[in-house]
Amino acid sequence: MRLEDEKDYAEIKVTDDGCGIEEKDQKKIFEPFFTNKERGTGLGLAIVNRIVDGYRGRIAIQSAVHEGTTITVWLPCR
Repeated sequence: MRLEDEKDYAEIKVTDDGCGIEEKDQKKIFEPFFTNKERGTGLGLAIVNRIVDGYRGRIAIQSAVHEGTTITVWLPCR
């Protein structure tokens, strides 16, 4: 995890070096109940997205299969 303090917003990055997320799934990853895991609920990133929206922030995903994923959140400082 990494936090960068910019002028008007804080940037939070969470990165892993896991299996990555296929491009077709990246478009659905913030939808409630979307999961490709046997034991997942599909609620984690949907809840994060809703919280970020509530604070008027932004969230983005950058992922490559077999390389890993970075989720970036920008939240206003004021």
